[in-house]
Amino acid sequence: MVKAKNNRTLTIGDDERQLLQQYVLSADALAPDSCDDKVVCGDMAKCLERLPDSYYDLIILDPPYNLSRNFHGKTFHAVPDEDYERYLLSWFDTVCRKLAPHGTLYMCGDWRSSAVMLRVVSSRLTVLNRITWQREKGRGAQRNWKNAMEDIWFAVNDPRNYFFDVEAVKMKRKVLAPYTVDGMPKDWQASDDGKYRMTYPSNFWDDISIPFWSMPENTDHPTQKPEKLYAKLILASSKPGDRILDPFAGSGTAAVVAKKLGRHFTAIEWNDTYCLWTAKRLLLADADNSIQGYSDGVFWERNSQQCGKKKTEKKKG
Repeated sequence: MVKAKNNRTLTIGDDERQLLQQYVLSADALAPDSCDDKVVCGDMAKCLERLPDSYYDLIILDPPYNLSRNFHGKTFHAVPDEDYERYLLSWFDTVCRKLAPHGTLYMCGDWRSSAVMLRVVSSRLTVLNRITWQREKGRGAQRNWKNAMEDIWFAVNDPRNYFFDVEAVKMKRKVLAPYTVDGMPKDWQASDDGKYRMTYPSNFWDDISIPFWSMPENTDHPTQKPEKLYAKLILASSKPGDRILDPFAGSGTAAVVAKKLGRHFTAIEWNDTYCLWTAKRLLLADADNSIQGYSDGVFWERNSQQCGKKKTEKKKG
């Protein structure tokens, strides 16, 4: 099928598959002493067995939500809440053993699964907050409210000892009614693009669009997370050089953003095509480490700043 002129959705030709395969490990080839910056294709439980305990500074979980959905050949079926909770508990403790004592974990979910996820996360970690992000997309409903929100549970191993860099995730917002004191700006600054204020991040995120066909990060994964979304999690809860684990890697967004921001990653995914998408995205990040909606160390409001086209300097660990 011929793509539209402005359709930038990532594709992989037959001639690329063999080249990209060299960047993907099997679960049997994964070694605990060399698991940094690896994309691993295989069963999650088997892969986790080969990872060292207390190793990762940050873990991002985006498991299948309690919905019926086809992930290119593997269908996850919606089940009663108690069965879904058993599914999450079947692997959650093992995942938590990989988290460093000072580490942070985020778990993504939607309204159907969010309450169950809270119980599961709370069984092992201390939950500090719930982030809700507005996807600005979703099917309309005749007899219900349109579902356009998702949750992210923010939890830590030790609430007395964890990393959080609030300065790294402030947002640049336009000031519509600027105040002045003695003729000078109060809590805002002027620029060629208008008047702006750097604001502290809240737990409601309305500045993020899910990937769509005109964005270079877009793939055909049915539930792909935006790079900007994961950039906030990674910048807030890890330092350059830290290690990040994503056991449900999908199309590789966490790994790609980790690389762009100078962190190490381990990405686990059962679908070999998704792993190849991840490998290609990682190679493309060598030439362009920009993140749409984030530039010059600043998160911009939705649609107020386009992704930079030039390669930006990567933070070094």
